[in-house]
This record gives sequence, C-alpha cells and structure tokens, in this order.
Amino acid sequence: MAFRDHLKFAQTNSEPVSIIHGMWEVSKQQGHPLLIFDNISECPGHRAAVNLLTRDRLCEAIGISPEEYIDTLAWAMENPSEPILVGHDDAHCYENMQEQVNLLDLPIPHHWPQDRGRYSSASVIIASYNGIRNMSFHRQFVRDERHTVVRLVPRHLRTMMLEARENGDDVEIAIVNAPDPVVLLAAAMSFKENIDELTIAAALHEKLYSKPLELTTMPNGVEVPADSEYVLWGRITGENDDEGPYVDITGTVDDVRQEPVIAVEGVFHRDNPIFHALIPGEAEHKTLMGLPRSPTIKDAVSKVCTCLDVHMTEGGCGWLAAVVKIKKENPDDGINAIKAALEGHKSMKMVTIVDEDIDISDPVRVEWAMNTRWQPDRDTIILSNQKGSSLDPSRYPDGTTSKVGFDATIHHDADKSGFMSVQ
Repeated sequence: MAFRDHLKFAQTNSEPVSIIHGMWEVSKQQGHPLLIFDNISECPGHRAAVNLLTRDRLCEAIGISPEEYIDTLAWAMENPSEPILVGHDDAHCYENMQEQVNLLDLPIPHHWPQDRGRYSSASVIIASYNGIRNMSFHRQFVRDERHTVVRLVPRHLRTMMLEARENGDDVEIAIVNAPDPVVLLAAAMSFKENIDELTIAAALHEKLYSKPLELTTMPNGVEVPADSEYVLWGRITGENDDEGPYVDITGTVDDVRQEPVIAVEGVFHRDNPIFHALIPGEAEHKTLMGLPRSPTIKDAVSKVCTCLDVHMTEGGCGWLAAVVKIKKENPDDGINAIKAALEGHKSMKMVTIVDEDIDISDPVRVEWAMNTRWQPDRDTIILSNQKGSSLDPSRYPDGTTSKVGFDATIHHDADKSGFMSVQ
C-alpha cells in the first residue's frame, strides 16, 4: 500500500493556495477535513495532503477498528519482521529526480504565522551509523535550497549523531515524506533499546495488507520504503544553526535552539507527487504522537492489573495525559495502575484510572467517574521532582515537573450497585 492509496475519500481543493499559511488557513476554515491541494502556487506539479491521520481516519486507512489498534501495535512490537529490498526499477519513489537540489521547489509549508518558516513536520528520518538503523520523526526547518535544521530530541538519533560527531563523522540519512501510514506509526514509536523501527513497520504491513514492506536503497546506502511520495537523501553534518520558534503539539510556541544541520544531496519523488503537510498542533499531529504511546502504557499497566484500554486525551494534546480503563480485581489495582502508566510513558504528567463501564474516549463520562467515584484525599497520587516533557511549558527551569494520578474506580469496600449509571 502507498500513502496515496488512502486518499480516496479526500476532498480536492483546486483553488490556488500558497505554501505560506495557505493550506493551514483553508483547512481551518473548512473544519480540518481530509484535503488534497492540487494547485499550489509556488510549486507547480506538486500536490499536498492534510488531515489524513486523525485517529478514526487512520484506523479506517489501515483497516482496523479503534478498539483494535492498541493490540495491533503491541503485536507488531512483539513480532518484528524483515522488509524486502527491491531495485530502482520497481521503486515508485525513483520515478523523478531533481536535476539540482532545491528544497524551495517542494511544497513544504509554512503553516502557522508564529513558525520560523517552512517546516517539514510529517517527514521521518531514516539513519544508519555504525551498524545501527533508526527511523523517527524530527521536524525540520528549511534553511535554504540544500539545507534543513532538524530538532533532535534526546532519543536514539541524537545519541547516534553525538557519537558520530565524537568520531568526526557525519550520519548518512534519508528524509522520507508520505510513506504508507504503517511506516509513520512505527516511526512514532519509541523504545528503550535500539530497535529497528522498519521491522515493526514490516510486521504491521504484513499483518494488515498480507504482503511484505518493500524497501529500496538510496545512493548513500540508506534503505527507504519504495513507494514513498518523496525521498531526500543526505547527511547530518557537524554544523548547528537556529531552529524554532515552532508551534508544537500543545498549540504553544516552542523555543529557539541550536540544532544540527542536514545537507541534502538528492531529491526523488513519484509522478504527480503528494506531500504530507501535517499541521502542527492539530488532530493529525496528536494522533501520530499519541497513538503509539497507548500500547506501551497498556503493556506497563498490564503487568500490575488487567488493563482493558488506553486513551491519550485531546486536552492532554495526545501526549501529556491519558485515561486508562482497568478491570479492578484487587484493592490496590487503581493506585498500582497509576504508577505503572506514568512509568510506561515518561512524558505524561496526568493519568486517570476508570472502571470497565466507562467510555474513556468520552470526556463527559470520565469526568462523571471522577465526580462519583474519586475522593481527592484518598485516591490521588502526586509525584514530585519528575523528569518532565519539553513540550510542557509549565515545567520548572531545571526541566522537572510534578505528576498526578487519579483513581476514579469504585472503592473496593463499596457496594457497586450504587455507582452504576442508568443513563
């Protein structure tokens, strides 16, 4: 499957639209539907898509129900598979090549007026160094025709980059835009160990589409999904430059930092290509970041009690807060679930535990459970001096935060019949 294969229900906007705020403005005016822009003023011959990977659209695209996606992702984590390699003639991403690299000719948008400029927000970076391959999301500011500045959070790719710099090396990479959604889901996962995310993507591809994930090799040796709409190949250099400001997942403006510069050495794309122009802070952004956290939280909670479901909340921006549904069988299950959930996703600062009769995707029902089953002085855990998320503007100057958990399950000594809603 390819990214474009999932766009059959998209609305097409054929009016001229600018890459400077235009796609964001049209999407906002129309309530953020699934849109394809096929008349981009600055980039003739290129198209762009927004709002594909909201939770429900994503599940529909890959053929699973919202109730199934957590267990499907967890299965893939436990059952990685090897992609297969195909030659250039069988790889759609090689259909066209820029004669001279010019990133300004690509439909990379400047969405929010507060952003530093044009950002590639939905592209994933596939890196290879010292025998290790990594695939992960990192926003990139388009500095000029041949260079981007990439925000590397303290995870595996940053570690790889720092090791390379210590050795006087660059890191060979490919920047992939608009592969199949299963690749994007795998890239959004994070692991303590160096796990090849492409093997997770391959497992999902086989399970959902009954065929292997095909990769092809870029001139610098980096392997990429063969049906990607765009592939840029190059290297992470030893140079740093300003990155940010940028409207992040919380809808707040992230800081300006010194971050690594990427030198792009070649650009390939499909015929009539479609750029994935993710709008930062909107539902698609929150889905891609939040959905892959759910299975890790569920796995952690399942070690201490029976965990039924996890929902990364909209108010928590798909990142900072979750509601966890459990089957309560022991007096301490709720409290233990709080501790496990916060450990399962260390960027989270708030978690609410509810019983199996609560619809965790409905904030009204969750609040109802809070108000009818939770006692603040008995059922609340507050943890101080915790490692915080850089996305939380309320974090303390040293980067720490406090975290809170609410046990909104029925108390073990209570008669449950008095807590059941008839509505």
